[in-house]
Amino acid sequence: MSVISNVIDKVKHIDPEQKEFHQAVIEVLETLEPTVKRHPEFVKAGIYERIVEPERVIMFRVPWVNDNGEVLVNRGFRVQFNNALGPFKGGLRFHPSVNLGIIKFLGFEQIFKNSLTTLPMGGGKGGSDFDPKGKSDGEMMRFCQSFMRELYRHIGPETDVPAGDIGVGGREIGYLFGYYKKIRNEHTGVLTGKGLEYGGSLIRPEATGYGTVYFAQEMLATRGMDFKDKVVAVSGSGNVAQYAIEKVNELGGRVITICDSSATVIDEKGIDNDKCCYIMELKNIRRGRIQEYSEKYQAECFLDKNVWDVIREKGIKVDIALPCATQNEIDGQNAKALIENGCFCVAEGANMPSTPEAVDVYQESSILYGPGKAANAGGVATSGLEMSQNSLKLSWTREEVDHRLLQIMKSIHKSCLDASEAYGKKGNYVTGANIAGFVKVARAMLAYGVV
Repeated sequence: MSVISNVIDKVKHIDPEQKEFHQAVIEVLETLEPTVKRHPEFVKAGIYERIVEPERVIMFRVPWVNDNGEVLVNRGFRVQFNNALGPFKGGLRFHPSVNLGIIKFLGFEQIFKNSLTTLPMGGGKGGSDFDPKGKSDGEMMRFCQSFMRELYRHIGPETDVPAGDIGVGGREIGYLFGYYKKIRNEHTGVLTGKGLEYGGSLIRPEATGYGTVYFAQEMLATRGMDFKDKVVAVSGSGNVAQYAIEKVNELGGRVITICDSSATVIDEKGIDNDKCCYIMELKNIRRGRIQEYSEKYQAECFLDKNVWDVIREKGIKVDIALPCATQNEIDGQNAKALIENGCFCVAEGANMPSTPEAVDVYQESSILYGPGKAANAGGVATSGLEMSQNSLKLSWTREEVDHRLLQIMKSIHKSCLDASEAYGKKGNYVTGANIAGFVKVARAMLAYGVV
């Protein structure tokens, strides 16, 4: 039995209930098989065994009081996975689905994503099973303050720098950072995604969506194509989806889908910039449901269905798919339907939105496929740029940050292609991203000795 198989079996045996984590480990390690023979020093130093174990796992109680005066309790998490390249770095997710297995899966992915950015950041992730939907500003503030009352002990600008994720936007980052400042009596770059007024970076809200489109643009260019006049399917309606739509519009594409957890909207006329601004106001300010978009613009609405189910059932033609909602949103059937309906490029704006069966379909069909750890790395890359600006006590212009983001995404694309070719899997972005990210981290771990 190979080293890789042994490690995978051990992970399944030790944590049998953490299915999402198993999925992430298998997806990465199986593509690392070519590195085993090339780097016997990694085997000797136990790098493969060590990289799947978090540095530490923090789990804590989060008691808070709602507007009715009732005391409620949620569970908080922070998984500090690997700091070989720099401080632990990764978002905080507030969603009812959050559990230790999901946080470990996201943290493990973050190791390699952060490595690809070329910036000095390790991998981590955190969050809570708290549901922010329907909560007032006061309830959100009280929850965030309770969450930070424990988290502050474990983070710092040179230790662990959390950011936002699903359910954690600018409002929540503000409450978290404000309470950290109060407790620690210091103003440091301990969180990213901050408001511009108190240390945030221009382009940070746009970064993941923009970066996903930039990566897709690089993939398309390898086949002499671009976004102009292409029909694009986007899932989700949060930050990533909003700014992916904005950038696709800028590049001449036409986005026809948007969704949230309650419904999918199909707008064949295209979600232009005015409609995109309406979505931003609906979701970011009014915190409404996407069904309101369909009522305003007379677009088709499908309740309790995701974008990919609707595309499959209705046979809707798309050229490019940008899944920007959540993990495992595209299954094997949906992937087949996408390709049958003309899709030739998938770039993941979410973390692992395609199931293993879906990924197999993409690769068997030889379409362009950019996995999340490469295609959605723009968000954490710009978080890294925010950390740099905080350290320098400077603020860069919008144009400078956007230019740096574009160059990072181009660099990630090149690293993926170069690694895939060097290890005998030319053009395979999954293998290329995993190997390029892993080798850099492994060499740093090797340099430190057994720690």
